[in-house]
Amino acid sequence: MKVLLNGDEKEIADGTTIRQLLAQLSLTPEKVAIELNKRLARSDRYDLPLHDGDEIEIVTFVGGG
Repeated sequence: MKVLLNGDEKEIADGTTIRQLLAQLSLTPEKVAIELNKRLARSDRYDLPLHDGDEIEIVTFVGGG
């Protein structure tokens, strides 16, 4: 299926969850904010399957000082 990930079309396997997508991208769930279809996705929804055409925005937290 195809999703829009940070503005780019990406092909992912049917039934892929947000948590699985983050693992594929080598991202830690606790260090990112996820927007799914223009709404903030809470971590309790990370194990639900994504759907064809979903729009996902992933923002990583950056420390500094």
